[in-house]
Amino acid sequence: MTESSTLLEVKNLMVSFPGGEGKDHVAVNRLHFELAPGECLGLVGESGSGKSLTALSLMQLLPSAARLGDGSSIRWRGQELVGLPKEKLRAIRGAQMGMVFQEPLSALNPVFTCGEQVAEVLRLHRGMNQAAARTEVLQWFERVRLPDVERIYRSFPHQLSGGQRQRVMIAMALCADPQLFIADEPTTALDVTVQRSILDLIAELREATGVAVLFISHDLGVIKQIADRVMVMQDGYVVESGSVNEVFSNPQHPYTQGLLACRPPLDFRLSRLPVIADFTEGEQAPGPVLETFRESPATYQVRQEALRAQPPILQVRELSVAFVTKRSWWGRPRQTVQAVREVSFDLFPGERLGLVGESGCGKTTLGRTIVRLQEASGGRVEYQQVDLTRLEENDLLPLRPQLQMVFQDPFSSLNPRMSIGEALLEPLRIHQRGQNEKERRAMVERMLERVGLLPEHFDRLPAAFSGGQRQRIGLARAMLLAPEVLICDESVSALDVSVQAQVLNLIRDLQEEMGCAVLFISHDLSVVKFMCDRVLVMQAGSIVEDGPVEEVFRAPKHPYTQTLLAAIPR
Repeated sequence: MTESSTLLEVKNLMVSFPGGEGKDHVAVNRLHFELAPGECLGLVGESGSGKSLTALSLMQLLPSAARLGDGSSIRWRGQELVGLPKEKLRAIRGAQMGMVFQEPLSALNPVFTCGEQVAEVLRLHRGMNQAAARTEVLQWFERVRLPDVERIYRSFPHQLSGGQRQRVMIAMALCADPQLFIADEPTTALDVTVQRSILDLIAELREATGVAVLFISHDLGVIKQIADRVMVMQDGYVVESGSVNEVFSNPQHPYTQGLLACRPPLDFRLSRLPVIADFTEGEQAPGPVLETFRESPATYQVRQEALRAQPPILQVRELSVAFVTKRSWWGRPRQTVQAVREVSFDLFPGERLGLVGESGCGKTTLGRTIVRLQEASGGRVEYQQVDLTRLEENDLLPLRPQLQMVFQDPFSSLNPRMSIGEALLEPLRIHQRGQNEKERRAMVERMLERVGLLPEHFDRLPAAFSGGQRQRIGLARAMLLAPEVLICDESVSALDVSVQAQVLNLIRDLQEEMGCAVLFISHDLSVVKFMCDRVLVMQAGSIVEDGPVEEVFRAPKHPYTQTLLAAIPR
């Protein structure tokens, strides 16, 4: 790459934080790369590998505790950004370099409408008056394919879906016509169809405007779909780089091999997923590792026949859930939204049943209604020949240990002021498990060890743990009561592929040990293919397809299922 064709040149980039005993923790170490106009560079790696810090360094938006190392250089169109006065940086940020942050709900200001926030960029960087900025914003909202752009302009961030907020952020980053667009995990935790539309949108805008893209993700399928070149980061270092085709077809570094192998495959079944350590410690090639974990079609078929030979443990019949969106002055419902529409299915002992569909289709509402965290408006949920929907709370309490749920966001489902030991002791006390506190504590410590944590973690608060560790804590809390039915609601949606593989293996191991049935809710179809025996496909509150997972993935019957499968990055 010649100097004249270089848009961004990064040399010797180091980012460190103060550590214990006077030693700094180096988060990004000796990073070098260049980016040309119109090029898309993918940056992949596990959480904590330094990807987001690299992006924040380019924008000169590092946290106050972070320090750039001596000799770090970031040259933008030949101009050195390190040490540049804030006034000059402000002229570059937004106008020449735009960025979409990982979590749009926290990146957008909650007290301003979405339209006002995008218009501010246009007034600041393009000198537009309020009326012109408003017209331009509405055009950009149409360009990023937002529906009902006038409503979106007036809406606050919390009133939009995750995909809509992400589109607003893309419009904000690109409306000033920058030459570089930095996208930090823009599709994490979005369902496959929304993810596909955002990737298509970025590709279209790149082609139309010639903008260069730095695309950060832990999803290698997404990187393969959108990037020209890729850099793989581990512990702050770039361990492999090259064209997407070279790196993906013939990865050289064991870490890259591990990342690629951690993704659940779509064309065959595995009994468990490989993890990074299988490659970095054992130094095995991907082929032999995957062959070790491969599940034969005969084994799968025998399991299916054994599951269906038993009577169901849970029967859902014509279950409906409606939410009241508008009431009269007297409190009577005037307008309702039907979230779940007459859903019926059986769950068999020991079965892993997948529930897939786009965000907002009713998956989570259905799961919460089964465990009576949400009231049904019609239908039945029968467990042990008892209709749970009609039980009073006192009659329901003895059955609650048998129906447990692991929630999507493990941080918000744990009390931030309660140690994890206390959080796990609480259900044991409520349901009178164990003879005394000493026995209950021993039960908790054994379960912590079983999910890969340590007994000394007992007194720590949730904030001291990573997302993957918090998800293990949520799983431990549910499994302590030895439930017969476990509902996992998007339990791995926000985890990177290597941690996701560890948690999925753990769920399968615990499920097989305890023999419970699992309803596994997810928008990630590759995860459902690995985890589940059978799958339900949900659209707009209704089940549109139901069948063995191999059959549904091989020959989907409903057009909606076909659309979901076609949207999976490969």
